[in-house]
Formats: sequence, structure tokens, C-alpha cells
Amino acid sequence: MISDRQAPPQQPYGTAYERMLEKVRYEGAYPTRERADEAVRLVLAGLGRQLTGDERVALVGCLPLEAAHVLAEQIPDPQPRTGWSFVEDLAARTGASLATTRWDTGSVFCAVAACAGPDLLTRVLHQLPTGYALLFGRPELTQAA
Repeated sequence: MISDRQAPPQQPYGTAYERMLEKVRYEGAYPTRERADEAVRLVLAGLGRQLTGDERVALVGCLPLEAAHVLAEQIPDPQPRTGWSFVEDLAARTGASLATTRWDTGSVFCAVAACAGPDLLTRVLHQLPTGYALLFGRPELTQAA
């Protein structure tokens, strides 16, 4: 007979989300999967408040189900924020430092970029105000004159 202490741990998340959490945990050097999950939920909720239209729908479609729900549940802000303002807003919502919030954002966006692929990520970045490319680890995109 197996006691509760000997039972294998149950995974509350799907395999794709577990892989995403491991990527975020690795990229962010987080000590636990729970800390990575907190970062994912915070950053994706913020992104969900910024992204609209076809790019939002396409991004929701390529994220693991748990991550997609976090992004899709948000109501987009009427006035989009620049990349730095995005980080400031997340920091204000959590009480975390700007440096910690910037770290969380970069760690999560690295995993989001892997899910989205380069073409969709480029479309997403074209829709967002300035400053997001750097958060995704890309050079800032400039418009041709």
C-alpha cells in the first residue's frame, strides 16, 4: 500500500506548460517552478493588456493552454504602454523592484518568443509600442523613412 507521502507527485499542468515553466525557470535562474509560474502569470497578464487583434489571437493559439488562458483573460488597455512603461506597471502591481520585474519580463518573453516563432514575434512587435523588442531580446525595430 502506498501512502500519500510515497505517491508520485501529480502534475497540475499540461506537459507543454511544464516545458514552458522549465524554460522560464532556466532562463530566469528561478529556484523553483512555482516562482517561474508566478513570473509567467504576471508577465502574460500584462502582455494580454497590451496586445490586440490577429496577433493576440495567433499568440494565444501557440501558447500552452494554461499560458494562453492568462493572456486571453485580460482586457486590453485603451492606451498601450511602451516597453519600459510596461515594466513599470508590472512592478507597481506587484511591489517588486524594476530590476526584478525587468528580469521576470525578459525570462518569460524568451519562452513566449520560442512558442511564437520569429514571424509571429515580428508581427507582435510591429503592433506594440517601442521598447518591447529589447524585452524579447531583439534589437529595437525601426520604421523605414
